[in-house]
Amino acid sequence: MSFGVSRKETQQPAPPSTGHNRNLIAVVPSMATAHRLRLNPNTEHKPESYEGLQLEFNPLLFSSLERYLPPPMLSLSRDSKLHYMRDIVLRYSPDGERTRVQRHREYRQKIISHYQLLHRELYTMNASNFFVPSFLKAINDNKEEGFRSIMAEPTPGVFTFEMFQPRFCELLLSEVENFEKWVHETKFRIMRPNTMNKFGAVLDDFGLETMLDKLMEDFIRPISKVFYSDMGGSTLDSHHGFVVEYGIHRDVELGFHVDDSEVTLNVCLGKQFSGGDLFFRGVRCDKHVNTETRSDEILDYSHVPGSAVLHRGRHRHGARATTSGHRCNLLLWCRSSVFRELRKYQKDFSSWCGECQREKKERQRVSIAATKQELLKREGKPAT
Repeated sequence: MSFGVSRKETQQPAPPSTGHNRNLIAVVPSMATAHRLRLNPNTEHKPESYEGLQLEFNPLLFSSLERYLPPPMLSLSRDSKLHYMRDIVLRYSPDGERTRVQRHREYRQKIISHYQLLHRELYTMNASNFFVPSFLKAINDNKEEGFRSIMAEPTPGVFTFEMFQPRFCELLLSEVENFEKWVHETKFRIMRPNTMNKFGAVLDDFGLETMLDKLMEDFIRPISKVFYSDMGGSTLDSHHGFVVEYGIHRDVELGFHVDDSEVTLNVCLGKQFSGGDLFFRGVRCDKHVNTETRSDEILDYSHVPGSAVLHRGRHRHGARATTSGHRCNLLLWCRSSVFRELRKYQKDFSSWCGECQREKKERQRVSIAATKQELLKREGKPAT
């Protein structure tokens, strides 16, 4: 299986920025009252479904948060649990953020009310029509060895694999083009995916949110649970889904940055293009995001239509210039509100930050050396 991956030294990129977007990141703090959330989830509890309710936040957020409710609350009605969890979220969301969320809901509703869907089969998850058989089999088996059998891991934590059928890529490209045409004809002002991309569209905004929720929940979370447990991979509960476009009269390249996600799915949809390679330069926490890249962290990846790249959002990366043609990619930023809350209280990120790992090993080396010197001194032997 060829993924066009190469390891080669390139010019050290500029320090990364954080790829923010305009969506609210629902972060759920622990309550500062007598009723506190559990520190660890109740893995045996099956959460309620909050789909179909008029909520300010993603329904998956509440399903995920429910596992952390105090034990006496788990037997209460869904409405009671929802009221309790919603109060937590709203209590810690600034008024300005709540207003912005409401405005975005109104903006999204306006689009959905007027935009005529082109390919309705895209808007519900039809796994057998979307995915290649090898990927679908690995998901159904749901075992690490099955995932690894279809994946390459050219550098630790970056996985590449065949994912989407050509027909799905064609339909999604066609739908995006139809949406862009509607935007142009109606002179509707749309929000772009993030502050770094000036072209592309947010798929959630014109009706694909439910399908992408299923993509994250049923197909990305099982993989993330195995390979990204240190980044909240088992508790992914919200997403930001969008398409970016590169080429002439579009974005050309993407600067060195980290994503506003715990886990990022990046799939090339096509079309004909040259250039546009991704480059990866190591995983870093906030403290070390601008530190130097070590030689073993350098990876360049050439896009293959239909093939996916899965990586930690904190894995520093960028995209080189697309030198000809038109390249379009699907991005799914997967987030865990639980991980983001717990991260506030963590001081050790050596389980995933490359620089934290290096510093920890250096401290251990110094400590061992000092202990050895002390033992030699006690035995009257010369220090080495």
